[in-house]
Amino acid sequence: MEASRFTTPVKPTHAHSGVRQVVADYITLTKPRVQLLLLLTTVATMEIAGSPSVGLILLTLIGGYLSAGGAGAVNHWYDRDIDARMARTANRPIPSGRVSPRAALIYGFSLQIASFVLLSLTVDILAAVFALVGFLGYVFVYTLWLKRTTPQNIVIGGAAGAIPPLVGWVAVTKSFDPAALYLFAIVFYWTPPHFWALSLRMKDEYAEVGVPMLPVVRGEEETRRQITLYSFLLVAVTFLPFAGQLFDGIYAVCAALLGGWFLYLAIRLQRRPSPASALKLYLFSMLYLALLFGAMVADVKL
Repeated sequence: MEASRFTTPVKPTHAHSGVRQVVADYITLTKPRVQLLLLLTTVATMEIAGSPSVGLILLTLIGGYLSAGGAGAVNHWYDRDIDARMARTANRPIPSGRVSPRAALIYGFSLQIASFVLLSLTVDILAAVFALVGFLGYVFVYTLWLKRTTPQNIVIGGAAGAIPPLVGWVAVTKSFDPAALYLFAIVFYWTPPHFWALSLRMKDEYAEVGVPMLPVVRGEEETRRQITLYSFLLVAVTFLPFAGQLFDGIYAVCAALLGGWFLYLAIRLQRRPSPASALKLYLFSMLYLALLFGAMVADVKL
């Protein structure tokens, strides 16, 4: 008994670190960083549409995360061949061999099934349907069809990423309102300049694996021109909710200030191109969307 007091503490086994790695890998498959901004637009839209309870918000967020996470896992499964050839993605769960392709595929569709069941039983069947549409759009339209066939992949496929506001609106109102399309359109037109700014920095990687992103197919100059064009379209679209009387002055002022800076960065990238300018636009685009939706909430609540 006395000797047991001086027994050397048992060190953590490799099993513990192995479990942590498995959990981390399966979380990685859901693309949590990408999801954060999508979930923010969901919550903001719910607050715009009404006064949802904390419980409803949490259930909607969980359902949305499961759906988008499932799409992300299927995307990891399909892109495993090109991921293995790029230094930036070679250590992802599937190309590294830590998760099997079959397990990732089953996991992805299982998450979507869980999302549909949860949303339809606890939130609203229409919200579940919209989340399913987003999943199908990202998996079959963007990942399987467009990504490797056309430089317009992110434009058309971006519709899938614009679904969360529709899910949030329906979750609160239990019906579809055309006003929600304003928010859908904002995310839709935001996606190309956001992603193309990043793709300028990864042009060589995309070219090496044969993915026809715009900088690879049309060149960097044309990509910068398209970024500026879509930035103007985006800013114009952000004023539609104000013109349609969904929002008032607070939102209009914020949209003008944020949009003005977005355009400045886009034009600066076109006139004085550099990797640093592309990175600044990419990083600001994420902050821009978050602040714009925050302005919507402030306008409605204040």
